[in-house]
Amino acid sequence: MTSDSAPLLRTALYDSHVAVGGRMVPFAGWEMPVQYQGVIAEVKAVRSDVGIFDVSHMGRLNVYGSGAASFMDSLVTFSVKTLATGRARYGFILSDSGGILDDVILYHTQFDDGSDLLRLVCNASNRFAVIGWMDQNAAAFPGVTFNDHTYETALIAIQGPRALQVVDGLCIDDPKPSTLRPFAADTFPFDLGDDVHAEGFVGRTGYTGEDGVEIAIDAAHAPRLWEALLAAGAAPCGLGARDVLRLEAGLRLHGSDMDLTTTPLEAALERFVNMDKGIFHGRDALELQEEDGLRRRFVGFRLLGGGVPRHGCAILHEGQFIGEVTSGTYSPILDTGIAMGYVPADHSAPGQTVQIDLRGRPVEAEVAELPFYRRPKTS
Repeated sequence: MTSDSAPLLRTALYDSHVAVGGRMVPFAGWEMPVQYQGVIAEVKAVRSDVGIFDVSHMGRLNVYGSGAASFMDSLVTFSVKTLATGRARYGFILSDSGGILDDVILYHTQFDDGSDLLRLVCNASNRFAVIGWMDQNAAAFPGVTFNDHTYETALIAIQGPRALQVVDGLCIDDPKPSTLRPFAADTFPFDLGDDVHAEGFVGRTGYTGEDGVEIAIDAAHAPRLWEALLAAGAAPCGLGARDVLRLEAGLRLHGSDMDLTTTPLEAALERFVNMDKGIFHGRDALELQEEDGLRRRFVGFRLLGGGVPRHGCAILHEGQFIGEVTSGTYSPILDTGIAMGYVPADHSAPGQTVQIDLRGRPVEAEVAELPFYRRPKTS
């Protein structure tokens, strides 16, 4: 695991970020761009047009061989055996006590010879923990192989109302990436300029609340793809904008909104847990929690007064501490402060009021339904 003294890793796009004024900061052991032109401008670009993000720090693991589906079925909270080729699912890898080791996306794809290949995307800060947990449990599934391909590839997210138009414009053949359904994936050839063509693995997924895709491509080709996307009018966006966008969309961040001390049920994400699929690590603990009932619940808050809530701010009811903000920010789309956090179950109903302590100043807030923002439906 990366230590505080270890040198920071750099993605294949590091020079590309610096060239256009990206402000680089340490994040999960990597040197990543936090912003370019400014967080608010980048948020607005994604909500109204198209923005691109370097998310190459995310872990990318390939799992294959006989028993690969059974192996992953024992680790994740959704059914892998029923996951069709070309489809993806979101869910969790849990500890035996039901805590969230990580939230992941798993893609079911195939090698050129038609054999199954499972592509797992995990959080940067949890990659080594996920690999360790897989190592620990692989012995019961002979024939399974898994490899870490994080350093060999790059991952670029293209998000916003015009995202698919931009990606389609770089795709050489038909069908185009826009034909993918949400949480579907396939490989497409892209024109990177100067007669350079390269294949990218495209998933119709994202972390912003907007439509779009994420493209995994060989690290050597990543700078050219990034430049082609910029030339097509996409705005470069950093971690700051990504955090605001995901919070407006009510999307949890592991390490802030959930971790090994929280379960998917407490995090109000039970829809991503299939209790009927059979045995998986953490299932028994979730079953006991269901029987006992939840003592706390994850909710959203919308400030009714001025200020910006941040991680760690106290949540109060009639002056008494009842929880802490796990994520908070100013929402450009709502023009107010928004936050998320855990409160006792009897304080979790939408419309209930609490106070959030902003550096000694309690500000009235209302429990709000998540997500705070939903993208407009298109005809």
